[in-house]
Amino acid sequence: MGSKRNVSMSTTTDTVKVVADEMVEADLDSAAQPSSATAKTKKSAHAKRGKRYVAARSIIDKTKLYTVAEAVEMVKRSSYAKFDASITVDGVVREIGEQGSLTFPHSTGKSFAVAIVTDELIEQIEAGNIDFDVLLTTPAFMPKLAKFARVLGPKGLMPNPKNGTITQDPAAKKKELEKGKVTIKTEKKAPLIHVIVGKKSFESDQLVANIEALIATLDARLKKLTISAAMGPGIKVKLS
Repeated sequence: MGSKRNVSMSTTTDTVKVVADEMVEADLDSAAQPSSATAKTKKSAHAKRGKRYVAARSIIDKTKLYTVAEAVEMVKRSSYAKFDASITVDGVVREIGEQGSLTFPHSTGKSFAVAIVTDELIEQIEAGNIDFDVLLTTPAFMPKLAKFARVLGPKGLMPNPKNGTITQDPAAKKKELEKGKVTIKTEKKAPLIHVIVGKKSFESDQLVANIEALIATLDARLKKLTISAAMGPGIKVKLS
């Protein structure tokens, strides 16, 4: 079971990297032209793509901007993964940084553990038992958590007021997160977002609803959008 998850995560990362590279290269307004060294690396990466990827890419019109509904169908057709592939939206936005948050109409299939700081949990952290993906706390507990900043910080688990993980009502925040509320952030050094919107096995209308909710949240900040599945090419989406 564990090895299957590792394969899925790896292939998703590879797909996202390819799509992101192509989007940055094409976006002349928000990203610089690639250097000759970068271009050479990308050319090498393109040359190493397998027959299944090339075959999947051949059914897509590179010059066409697809509607969200059309793009979802093309993503399902072109993904050749033998597992239930994640569907990812990659976008170019106008500025680097946080772009807002939303709760998708349909669960994305991504589950994570949300913990609320207590004295007992602090003892677990001190013992090295960290089995959560998001950590919530009230301001009163921050002095006790401070000494664990070097442990929690690199893992992205240190509570922060900017993303709402320090709150007077962590129980309410936990309910929001467990319903699928996500905060949309760009890469640290590029105006690129990568958001999982569901799985290949989802009904098409569920994926369409999630993607349209994301587009509505980003609104005018969104410049370009591509949808892709793990082990599948990117599909360019027409923005109204």
